[in-house]
Order: sequence, then C-alpha cells, then structure tokens
Amino acid sequence: MTFNTLFAGMTALLMASLAVAAPVTTAALDNSWQYGTGGGLLGLVVFILDVIVFVEVIKSSRTPAQKLIWCLVVFLFPVIGLIVYYLFSNRDAYQRGSGYETLP
Repeated sequence: MTFNTLFAGMTALLMASLAVAAPVTTAALDNSWQYGTGGGLLGLVVFILDVIVFVEVIKSSRTPAQKLIWCLVVFLFPVIGLIVYYLFSNRDAYQRGSGYETLP
C-alpha cells in the first residue's frame, strides 16, 4: 500500500464522516458554544487535534498497518484516542527527520 493510497483513503474517510455529521438545528443556536450541540468550541479543538494526529501518523515511519490502526483508534474514539496516542505511541522512535542535513 503506497502513501498516496493511504492518504486518499484517510481523506475519503474524513470527508465521509463530515458528510454524515448531524446538522445543527435552529433550536440549538442559542446554546451553540456549550457541549452537546454539535461540539461547539470544544468539538473544534478536538477536531483540530485529531487532524494533527492524522498528519503526524501518516508522515511517520510506521508500517501501513500501524498507521491504519492508529488512525482508526483516533477516528473512532476522538478524545480517548488522542490521549492513548500521545501516551503510548512512542512518537520519537517513529519520527522522520526534517529532511535537512546538518552542516559540518
């Protein structure tokens, strides 16, 4: 499985999840910044952190199976998945270099 195939699959999964998201009704507009009405500000923060994790996982040097498992864990359990990823993923061991070579 190539990187482009994996990235296209994750993008399609993300777009599909956004397409089936519950719409905000007009009754919920009075309470739109609080929890329970589509997420509000807290939901936006969790979404941004999830996207950061997806990008970090896809850019890592893990095997495609490991990438898929981590992305599914974070996708299916957004808050708990973030916590589990940051505690148990051993990010330093799988981090790719920045691509720059140090000067002598």
